[in-house]
Amino acid sequence: MSALFTPFELRSLTLPNRIVISPMCQYSAENGKASSWHMIHLGHLALSGASMLCIEATAVEADGRITPGCLGLWNDETEAALVPVLAAIRTHSRIAVTMQLAHAGRKASSYLPWEGGQQIPIAQGGWLTHAPSALPHKEGEAAPIALDEAGLARIRTAFVEAARRADRLGIDGLELHAAHGYLMHEFLSPIANQRNDAYGGSLENRMRFPLEVFDAVRAAFPADKPVGVRISASDWVEGSGWGIEQALVFAGELGKRGVDWIDVSSGGVSPLQKIALGPGYQVPFAEAVKQATGVNTISVGLITEVQQAEEIVASGKADLVAMARGMLYDPRWPWHAAAKLGASVDAPPQYWRAPPHEQKTLFRETRFGTR
Repeated sequence: MSALFTPFELRSLTLPNRIVISPMCQYSAENGKASSWHMIHLGHLALSGASMLCIEATAVEADGRITPGCLGLWNDETEAALVPVLAAIRTHSRIAVTMQLAHAGRKASSYLPWEGGQQIPIAQGGWLTHAPSALPHKEGEAAPIALDEAGLARIRTAFVEAARRADRLGIDGLELHAAHGYLMHEFLSPIANQRNDAYGGSLENRMRFPLEVFDAVRAAFPADKPVGVRISASDWVEGSGWGIEQALVFAGELGKRGVDWIDVSSGGVSPLQKIALGPGYQVPFAEAVKQATGVNTISVGLITEVQQAEEIVASGKADLVAMARGMLYDPRWPWHAAAKLGASVDAPPQYWRAPPHEQKTLFRETRFGTR
């Protein structure tokens, strides 16, 4: 049997295979509210045959959005807007639906990527951003406001309230975003965190706020539903102070707290980063986390080939593989992978006549008759 198509358990979830659809920002929300684009985008990905679909980085407060078009879950309106989207998915798919909760920190208040993606000045509709320290992400940008104790408490509470809303919506699991230079990664990395209080300086102190957020969300979210964390395992900046060695310590602390998976990515905290891109370039990070902590891991980043994904899981380098751009390019990738590996996937009956004649069992037991 293919390793990629073996089941996997995450608390009460039993995933039929190891293929995850990564959270991918769509920049198409309206004041944080899901739009018709989310219905189309998430709906068709839900029919992909993957086992788990993670909804894009969802801001826990309005100021935590990367752009004005980012999805949010901070009030009744943003919660209500997701109801029909999730209802449509549940009607036509058995895929597990999770959500990535996020706060953009000093990388908030940005133009949409297709508008250049740079910081929006206050005079042009931008907003004040918040971060561990009053250090801008890029030279020439407006500095963020350094969070005080009241600000930290506000954001912790916002994560908890968003988690409760996600549960009410029927979301199957959560992923906390502590990667890519956003708020929780900013606390972890000395590049962005130069505080001299209990939340800065030593590694123990820099981990404190992300761990507090995890503890608060884990306590607020139902015990039978999983909570994972996405981390950046390296800043890709020489001498930054945040790399795989410290990431392993952070992963270990999350493991002690019962984290259900660690989604291992990298980079994002500095424009000075120099990333050595290549197929599966982040797989060694996931493998290191797996070996050091025993925590379930998700590997992501330029995983596009079927045999590549199969080998990652079969060799134990990661428990699950996540796809982002590759899934946008080929939203039926799991179908094609199952066909190549002799496995089966779930598909709605409307598509049961799709497989080639030589792939009669691709959709397990099906029937399709006409007069």
